[in-house]
Amino acid sequence: MAKKKFVGSGIRALLSDMNDETEVIRINDFDVDSIINTVSKISLEDIEVNPFQPRVDFNENALKDLANSIRIHGVIQPITVRKIGTKKYQLIAGERRLRASKMAGQVDIPAYVRETNDQESLEIALIENIQREDLNAMEISINYKRLIDECELTHETLGERLGKDRSTITNYLRLLKLPPEIQHALKARSISMGHARALITVADIEKQIIAFREVESKGLSVRKTEELVRNLNNNVKTNLPKSPADKQLPPAYVQVQSRLTDALETKVRIKKGLQDKGEIIIPFYSAADLERLIEILEQDQS
Repeated sequence: MAKKKFVGSGIRALLSDMNDETEVIRINDFDVDSIINTVSKISLEDIEVNPFQPRVDFNENALKDLANSIRIHGVIQPITVRKIGTKKYQLIAGERRLRASKMAGQVDIPAYVRETNDQESLEIALIENIQREDLNAMEISINYKRLIDECELTHETLGERLGKDRSTITNYLRLLKLPPEIQHALKARSISMGHARALITVADIEKQIIAFREVESKGLSVRKTEELVRNLNNNVKTNLPKSPADKQLPPAYVQVQSRLTDALETKVRIKKGLQDKGEIIIPFYSAADLERLIEILEQDQS
């Protein structure tokens, strides 16, 4: 079978099937301009990270697993870069593969080289990030918002580019209006998109938070959550508490609680006891979430 150069455009270039035999060109053997729209072996030292990278959290254990795989099999799917100078490149997509390759002790990496401006680079990075299977609902919402704001796309245009209905884009963007406590739960996957879509229909924020805490504490299904919300919206009597416990805290404690919630990215609750004693409750929703919290706390001590 004859070899072929890897040529593509947009997100398709990122997701192309690499099972075909592909010609890999070493950058030192060719003029830099001649390798545009090809897959080339590029030195890791010549690649700058993407300043538009929408992803900030990289699981260390997952990176180690990927690095071990790269040591054995190499990089299966090339990263995507753009040329920014003589033999200098900027990453567009594939930072996990880039980081894992460095961790694996690789010298170079296969990369698809394409021409893009800053806006196109941002758009590709965001779209690739959205294509990940492990994104939570809030990460998707934030990426949609960035694409709309920074790439000047309408809901309809974004839906067309992603193959999504306009209503899907709108529903995700509505999640950004939820209180931080509910957003944190979505990030931690302690509630689902279905729960959030039901809760967001409660116009009163206090009732919304009360309902959320009921859903979270009792592990209510989406169907039960929708029933609870209907009762709240129709003023049907429920057994929910009349107001959030936060209102019993002095303002100074509420401020500290809010700062801790922002710093740890999970809903921290302070319970005040007698004589200035009390408890700080830091919830976690999985072993990975607990590990994340420990890393944050250990960083603060170093």
